[in-house]
Amino acid sequence: MKCDFHIHTVFSDGLVWPTIRVEEAVKDGLDAISLTEHIEYQPWGEDIPNPDRNRSFEIASELAKAFDLIVVHGVEITRDLPPGHANAIFITDANKLMLEDSIEVYREAKRQGGFIFWNHPNWISQRSDGKATLTDLHKYLIREGLLDGIEVVNDITYSDEALQIALDSNITIMGTSDIHNLVDWKFDIAEGGHRPITLVFAKERTAESIREALIDRRTVVWYENLLVGKESNLRPLIDASIRVVDVSYQGPSSVALVHLENNSDASFLLQNIGAYTFHTTADVVTLPPHETTVVQVKTGEQLSSFFLHFEVLNAITAPKRHLHFKLKVDVPQH
Repeated sequence: MKCDFHIHTVFSDGLVWPTIRVEEAVKDGLDAISLTEHIEYQPWGEDIPNPDRNRSFEIASELAKAFDLIVVHGVEITRDLPPGHANAIFITDANKLMLEDSIEVYREAKRQGGFIFWNHPNWISQRSDGKATLTDLHKYLIREGLLDGIEVVNDITYSDEALQIALDSNITIMGTSDIHNLVDWKFDIAEGGHRPITLVFAKERTAESIREALIDRRTVVWYENLLVGKESNLRPLIDASIRVVDVSYQGPSSVALVHLENNSDASFLLQNIGAYTFHTTADVVTLPPHETTVVQVKTGEQLSSFFLHFEVLNAITAPKRHLHFKLKVDVPQH
């Protein structure tokens, strides 16, 4: 499920009406979104009074009925660091979260069935060094089951430190657009760009199934051309995206022509770390999205089968660590 769970409209500090967010999501092929308006920060209040913090969700949900789009009820809890900003999604009543005590806000969100994640922990307005840092308060929130995830990607920033926090604390890896203006302009959609999203491995196409997958930490973030997630989630995604569709030897030679199909929307950057070298390229191969790429492999002799072993350079499982990926190549016998 392709999801963006950090979005703003004019009902907080965004620049568009909620229906525009629905239309953008449909155009982008998303499965689920959440309009996470700031509870405490309402800069357009004089022009658009907003006494009901549920209104943005209600407007978006009404239009979404005409499309195959899930709108999850959410808000942004806006506080100084610590704990900083956090999104609470899958809530039922945003008005009940208008509380002064930070911890009590988290508790109320949880009482409503909320999934809570730490927003932009590397935000230089709150962390001048740009490094996400786990404080004692965050450790308490995690320990008490009040903090479920962390944004490793927010808008146009990526945080190795946030990824390490997610891995060390066993919380969910999240990536969001945090969009305030137009998605098309911000992320150059017309030129082939895309917003950062969270890929959620849900068992069914329902809000309840998405929530279950988030709680179970079954996510991968897609940011620019990076895929970021735990190895247990990234590996099946890569396995499903890349496959051998044809292989043959050139006459009596021992150079095998291996046709690799990439059926995903991401371009994969593969570094050869296996036993064989290539005939027409060096050790780095690019597999463009939805294309078949031919790799010529020097196997030394004509084999009935062999393995290709790659490091997927744009698949990140931990800071400075990339997914290792093996492909079995079976040569048809004539």
